[in-house]
Amino acid sequence: MTFDKADFLEAVRLWTEWNAKINVVSRKDIDNLFEHHIMHSLAIAEYLERTGRFPGKGVTVLDVGTGGGFPGIPLAMVMPDVKFTLCDSIGKKVKVAQAVSEGLGLGNVECVNARAEALPGTFDWVVSRAVTTLDNFYPWVKGKFRRGILYLKGGDIESEISDLCRKCRVARGDVRAWPVADWIEDEYFEEKFVIEIGKDYLCPPKSNN
Repeated sequence: MTFDKADFLEAVRLWTEWNAKINVVSRKDIDNLFEHHIMHSLAIAEYLERTGRFPGKGVTVLDVGTGGGFPGIPLAMVMPDVKFTLCDSIGKKVKVAQAVSEGLGLGNVECVNARAEALPGTFDWVVSRAVTTLDNFYPWVKGKFRRGILYLKGGDIESEISDLCRKCRVARGDVRAWPVADWIEDEYFEEKFVIEIGKDYLCPPKSNN
């Protein structure tokens, strides 16, 4: 996936401005906002592109525990035809996500102050960034997705995947982990992964040719 860092300068400005009012990114890490937060979020888009499933018009995505808008807002910026619903149970964080998305003029983003379990309907994808362990997260969104979960996680993922499969009765063959370091050569991403839970990647869409 290719993009210009300049495309995100306004997003960086808005997040930095709002973070001074409502802390959604560690103030020690705010200077690394693009590398550690925006790029990390975009790893999901890169993963989907590499697996031939970059989403287009009509696709819906639920970002659970979005905080100040990660990974949802960076993904919405590179997927303008995809409808994103960003939810978080903490109202002040949703306020930041709403302000940033409005400041960027993102018409494909809706921000909701709610718990994922309380949201009606289903979505094609659920995305999230390390809000809790996999076995805690899965029950929140079980039944909310049609294609799969794309979860940004670091650390001892094999242990977490084992707990997920055992406690939530998820088949090990339905879980896939892709190292972000395959895309970004940076020490920060050495133990960070996009974890997919779901069967969609096992059944790629048939070619129309």
